[in-house]
Formats: sequence, C-alpha cells, structure tokens
Amino acid sequence: MAEQLKRLAKELEQPLHRVEKAVELLDAGNTIPFIARYRKEMTGEMDEVVLRQLAERLQYLRNLEQRKEDVLANITEQGKLTEELEQKIRAAELLQEVEDLYLPYKQKRKTRASVAREKGLEPLAMMILEGTHTKSAVETAKLYIEEAIGIHTAEDALQGAMDIIAEILADDADLRKLARELAWKDGKLETKLRKTLTEEESTPYEMYYAYEEAVKKIPPHRILAVNRGEKDEVLSVKIVQPEEPVLAAIIKQYQRKRPADGQELFVEAVKDSWKRLIGPAIEREIRNSLTEQGESQAIKVFAANLHSLLLQAPVKGRTVLGVDPGFRTGCKLAVVDDTGKVLEVGVMYPHPPQKKYNEAVELMKAMIARWQVDIIAIGNGTASRESEALAADVIRQCPQVQYIIVSEAGASVYSASPLAKEEFPEYDLSLRSAVSIARRLQDPLAELVKIEPKAVGVGQYQHDVAPKKLDEALGAVVEDCVNGVGVEVNTASSALLQYVAGLTRATADGIVKLRNEQGKLVNRKQLLKVPRLGPKAYEQCAGFIRIADGENPLDNTSVHPESYAGAEALLQQLGYGTADLTTERIGEIRQRLQQVNSSEMAQQLQIGEPTLRDIIAALQKPGRDPREELEPPLLRSDVLSMEDLKPGMELMGTVRNVVDFGAFVDIGVKQDGLIHISQFGSRFIKHPMEVVSVGDIIKVTVLDVDLRRGRIALTRKTGDK
Repeated sequence: MAEQLKRLAKELEQPLHRVEKAVELLDAGNTIPFIARYRKEMTGEMDEVVLRQLAERLQYLRNLEQRKEDVLANITEQGKLTEELEQKIRAAELLQEVEDLYLPYKQKRKTRASVAREKGLEPLAMMILEGTHTKSAVETAKLYIEEAIGIHTAEDALQGAMDIIAEILADDADLRKLARELAWKDGKLETKLRKTLTEEESTPYEMYYAYEEAVKKIPPHRILAVNRGEKDEVLSVKIVQPEEPVLAAIIKQYQRKRPADGQELFVEAVKDSWKRLIGPAIEREIRNSLTEQGESQAIKVFAANLHSLLLQAPVKGRTVLGVDPGFRTGCKLAVVDDTGKVLEVGVMYPHPPQKKYNEAVELMKAMIARWQVDIIAIGNGTASRESEALAADVIRQCPQVQYIIVSEAGASVYSASPLAKEEFPEYDLSLRSAVSIARRLQDPLAELVKIEPKAVGVGQYQHDVAPKKLDEALGAVVEDCVNGVGVEVNTASSALLQYVAGLTRATADGIVKLRNEQGKLVNRKQLLKVPRLGPKAYEQCAGFIRIADGENPLDNTSVHPESYAGAEALLQQLGYGTADLTTERIGEIRQRLQQVNSSEMAQQLQIGEPTLRDIIAALQKPGRDPREELEPPLLRSDVLSMEDLKPGMELMGTVRNVVDFGAFVDIGVKQDGLIHISQFGSRFIKHPMEVVSVGDIIKVTVLDVDLRRGRIALTRKTGDK
C-alpha cells in the first residue's frame, strides 16, 4: 500500500501526505464532490478532476497488486515459481507486463504445441532449441515415432517439436516486449476497401479506401472511424509490422551451437512463431490499445461537452413556447411558465402534407397572447428550419417575442421513459418532447439530467465506445455539475436529486415523497426523516441541498451544516446575524466580507483557511446559481437560409458540438457550420476545446458554402474571406 501511495503521489505531482488523506477519505466512503468541496484542508484543495484521477489510478494499482498475487499463487501451485520470476512479477508496473510473464504458465486452450506435448515431443523440441542432439535431427526424431498416437514419421515428430518451439518463443516476455516496441515505433495502420462499390455508391469512409498511417501518429478519432468502417464491412484493416528486426532479435537471443539441420529447423520455427503467434498477438494488442486511446479521447471530449451543455446559463423568469417540429404528424406545442409548469399543449400542421400554414400561425399567435409568451424554443430535428421560418412570420406580428433553436437530442428518449410517463401520464410522447424542449431552455441542468447522458448528442463516435466506461465518465460529469450548482430540494425532481452526493435513487424518491406528504422542507435536518438516509448520507448531501425561504438562511447557501457555527461566528465578528442575509443589509455584509483577511480570521475562528474562503464566498451571495454569471443563450428574431450565406459574411453563432477536428456552430440556418481546427486563429492549438466550449456564443466568418452537400465552412481567423 505504501508503494502504491508513493507512486500515486509521483504521478499526480501531489505531496504524499495529501494523497494518503485523500485515499483515507475515499476508503471511508466519502463521495468525490464532498471531499473536493468540504475537505480541502485535508487534501490540499484537490479538485474533482484530480480526485477522480486519483481514484481511477488507485483502483488500477490495487487491481495490479491483486493480479500479481493471483499469478504468483498460480505459478507456485504448479511448482514452477523461481526467485527471479517472483522478483520480475513484483517489479512489474503494468498489467500487460504481469500477463506477459504469466503467459508460459497460463493454462491454454488446446494448441498445436499442447497437442505435441501430450504426444511426448517436448524433449525433442528442447534438444533442437538447445542444439544438444548428437545425431541428425531426422535420426533423433525417428526415436519418437509412435503410430498409436499419430506420429507416423520423423517429419511428424519434427513438426510437433517445431510447434512447441514456436510457442516457447511466443511466450517469451522479453521478445513480446521487443516486438511490441518495434510495432509501436515503426508499424503502420493500413486500410483498404473491402468490397466493390458501384459509381453511384458512397460511404463515409471514402478517405480510407486506400490509406496508411504510422501507428504512433494516428489520432484517436481516426482509429474509431476505421473501426466503424471495419464493423460495417466496408474496410479491411491491418497493422503492418516490422518483421525482419524481430526475427533477427529472436535468432540472436536464442543463438546456440546447433548442427546445420537443427539451425534450419529452428529458423523455420522462428518464422512460424512470428507469422502464426507473435505477429497476430501484437497486432491484436495494438488494435486494442489504439481503440482504448480512441475511446478515452471520445469519452474525454463527450464529458467536456456534456459539462458545458449542462452548465449553460438558465433562462429564468420567462414563459416559453416549446415546439417539437414534424411533417406528417404535425408540430407539437407546449407552453410552460417561468417555473416550468405546463400551461397549455397543442398540435399544428403547417408543413406538408397538410399545409395548414395560416391556421398554425393563428394558433401560435393565440397561445402567445393568452400566456404572454416571451420565447419560442424550437427543437432542431425534422422540420425544424421550416418551423423556424414559421416562427419568424409569427414574430413579425408579435415583435415582443424571440425564438431560439434548441437541441432536442434525447428528448424522444425522455418522452418514452418511466419518468416522463409519471410526470405527464395524460400526454403522448411528442407532447412530452415539446415540454422537454421548452424546459431545457429554462434550466438545461434540471431537464437534461432526466435523459441518459449518452443520448444528449454532444460527442464524437460515442456509439463506438464501451458503454460501461462512457456511462461511468458521463455520470461523474453530471454529478459534478449538479453538486457544483446545488439543488433546491423543494422543487427538484427525483432525477435531479439522485445525482446529489450521498443520495441514491431510493433516497431521492424518499425526499420527493416526504415533501409531498408533509409539505415543503424548511431545514436541512429534515432530510434525516427520509428512510435509509442516515448520518453518513446526510453528511455527504447536506451542503449541496438548498432550501430557499427556510428557517435558516444558511440552508440556502453552500455552507455545510458542520460549518454553521463558524459562519455565524464570522458574521458576529462583523456585527451581523444570519437573519441579516435575507434583508437589505446584505449589501453591507458583502462589503465587509470583501475586507476580511482570511488568513487572520481563520486563525481567530479556528477554521481552516480554504473553508473560511468558501464560507465568505457563500455568504456574499446566498442562493447564488453560478450559471447565472455565464453568457445567456443567443435569441433570434430573424431567419436565414443557406442560400443567403456568402463568403466573408460575419455572423453570431452558438457552439453545438466540439470534436477533435473542429467545432460545429449553429448560425441560424438549416445546417450547422464547421470551424476546422486550422481555422481558429493564427496560433497553433492542439484541440478546439482550448478556445471554445459547447454553448459558447461566438462571432464567425463564412469561409465557404457547399449547397449540394449541405456543408458550411466557417473561420475565426481575422481577415479570412
């Protein structure tokens, strides 16, 4: 354990004692949001990102140690463990190294070598390998002829012996390591078109029909594209490895004084080992490793995009008309008030085949007038741009209203979910979607947590990633976002509450049940009335729960109940009480708090300085929603088409998705435009996320418009036309 902690400290560049404390907290069942927010003194203010890296690496190192013990026990049981082998296994720093060392002792399925061993040919194989046979190889092999077990000739015996030699070479950990290193250094990934296509046929994999790239240079998103092409049976893919250096290294490592015929047989076995065993095994390893890299990058990109999407600024205090657009089945409408309550639903049929355009305009105008609608939120699916043109016509007659295109990714998933059925049992699926579209503009976080994270559509190749890995990473993002913002316990859905640190689906349901039965919660301690929400869970969740208009104003801040005494003492030092936080004196309190010397005050109050700084920040803005400080979404009152776009035109747009090769931006036309990674400015960037995030509102210049393919190229380089 001590070695693991030292290694973690080195890898994370953190003091050893801080790492030890963080591990103690994790092992004691504390959640990462709780540790990051309320145990800063113990961890040296490690944030959620570092703590998750620590937890992940800790699990890997523990799995590594457990695997070492399992392997050592297995080899010991076989009576084959030597001191040298044990030292090598214990010194291994990677699971791959342990598996390489274990390979010769691992029970294998039936192989050509195992069959040869069963026939008693291992002594012959060792004589050829070591060059110890005194007669010719053929004469020596004749001694092993045994018709009853299928060894009819000397050639049969020699073939079995070479199969054994080939497997011995393939199981050599040092040789596998060398072959692996050479493949990574000089190998190439090669792809070819697998089937014949007609001139009219096209696939998304055109650039890979005859393609090769150095293994060490291939970017993560490209390997996932290649994998998908292979899965779709369009591409054949292989790793071309440097063969001659590996063969030379094997021959050199097993160089012996052998008779000429023995050397010839040995070289033949070396070639067979490479072609049949070593080469394919290394190719599988490299493909798996490249895929893991691709998946890790895809998950990283998706997670970052999801984080930005969830933390977009809410549109509060506005009545919204949500539109789930469609052709044949019509456009579903839902008006929700500023609290998200549904006021009215409806259906209109402005588009083909019904074409009841004028009726649709009148219906929208009536709903807008009836409920004083401020914003029309249109889902970006089928018929969205046609619906956008309709909205623009309506807005010309209702100039006080604006509109926005909202991503409807995952809305259909939500609509069919048990949660949606429970919320709106009287509505059909598409009406629920319209409600979801309106609400996700008002509060993206509260609404999007109801949807499976991977369904929100802000990634690259997320459908090609191992579901378990993706779910774990995205779940962590949602957890961090929810706890970073805080949750109003009296209005939050169970879907939102279950992401609060320390809560589960059952305890979240219990909170909703409690407030339905007993009315609004008035203090955080009432959470302890929820079945199965004990002291430990309360400790984890309490600081992230908010209670507006409760008995204690501190319950509407991020101050943890364990620090209430400290917060009250601080206010007393300044001449105030907690009740003043909800009065006009809050302005005075803010000014006084800004003047506090946190180092001196922390000593005076005997509070950790990081905790005191957080208390000061919380008291300055009770009930603060950190998202409100972000730029609000871009609302529009006009509409463009692709035909209106010209190179050089400057527009404002909203970043919808960020991927390895660029960013897709909604500029108010049917198709999102792409800013290629090379078009972000004069300075070199490694990844678009260095300069933009999902939800950012940015100025772009149209670079090129391809109407035939529906593609728009954008730039942020000044002066580009």
